[in-house]
Amino acid sequence: MDADILVIGASPAGVMAARNASAKGCKVLLLDKKEAAGVPTHPANTFFKGMFDRTGEEVDQSYVIKNLKGAYIIAPSGKNVIFEGDAYFLDRKKFDEFYIKQAMDAGTDVRFGIEVLNVLRTEGGFIVSTSKGKIKCKLVIVSDGINSRISGLLGLKPIKYPKDIAWSLEAEIEAEGIGEPDLFEYYIGNHAPGWKSTYSPCGGNRATLGMYVRRHGMDVSDFFDAWLERFKKLKGLDDVKIISKSVGGDPIVAIPGEIIADGVMVVGGSAAQSGIGYGMHAGQMCGDVAAAAISKDDTSKRFLSEYRRLWNNEYRTEYYLGRFAMETLRKMSDWEINGMMKVFEGEDLTVLGGSPFNQALQVSKMILKNNPSSIFSYRAIFRMK
Repeated sequence: MDADILVIGASPAGVMAARNASAKGCKVLLLDKKEAAGVPTHPANTFFKGMFDRTGEEVDQSYVIKNLKGAYIIAPSGKNVIFEGDAYFLDRKKFDEFYIKQAMDAGTDVRFGIEVLNVLRTEGGFIVSTSKGKIKCKLVIVSDGINSRISGLLGLKPIKYPKDIAWSLEAEIEAEGIGEPDLFEYYIGNHAPGWKSTYSPCGGNRATLGMYVRRHGMDVSDFFDAWLERFKKLKGLDDVKIISKSVGGDPIVAIPGEIIADGVMVVGGSAAQSGIGYGMHAGQMCGDVAAAAISKDDTSKRFLSEYRRLWNNEYRTEYYLGRFAMETLRKMSDWEINGMMKVFEGEDLTVLGGSPFNQALQVSKMILKNNPSSIFSYRAIFRMK
């Protein structure tokens, strides 16, 4: 065998899986078709500390461009609520390099510029064809992105609701003082069907604008162009210079599907595990279970199902509650969204704590106390749309 474990894709989740498995003594090879870490850049470049804390990792300021204090959630009417909490705008290239170094220090053999072409099962493992030759391994971890070609080759459907991927376009922009604010701004409403548009200040005269849309195809450029013009009016800007653009997808409500098979594990965006922090945590679970499978010489689906069990215990309720909320939002009119926003006016949202289920109960109590009639907006979930 060339490796005990082959990880395909150097996403944050894939890197964590490789690092944890290497740290437990496995011979791990990590391949990525990109020429180098962070090239080209990825639109996922922000996170909140509360989400990142799930990984048990410490935020390192070496890859932080700007520290922020939270986010405004802004309704079509302009009404908003503030969610306070430490947040970060990342230098994504430095972030990726930071954790790839950890994986390498743990013993992972990391190789860029190599594309995986095919994966064939063989007795005792796999033969993997790549652009640089063939590799033999016992176990494959797939983390090759939201449109996972390798999962398809292996007969897996790792995303339960692929039509609900939020396709995105994010642009780095330049304008006088545009990067100075210390909160993100997330705009919800029918201008961004199914999810949101974003404004993320990153210091000085730089910021990013993003558009995330569900069920309107992969090309969201028309939605973004309209958002850019609206943003300029909101901020009183005559001109905004676009420095660069990047496209991608966020499986925020797509829900993990088939993420394990005999000798195979799928992790990160490939498995609908949305968010940098949550993806990294899933990668840690994946790497730990993969290492245990190698040590026991048992890479069966039954043994690897421990990975699914760990993920379910940690995130299943949270993701399904999130899907319910996002599907309701997608079907609501701007008028209904404005009504729901009134529920949270004057409320201290920092008090929301506990499990996702308990948080949902607390939000329901706020609705019943402040604006009971708005509960009827939830009927939107039953609309055929």
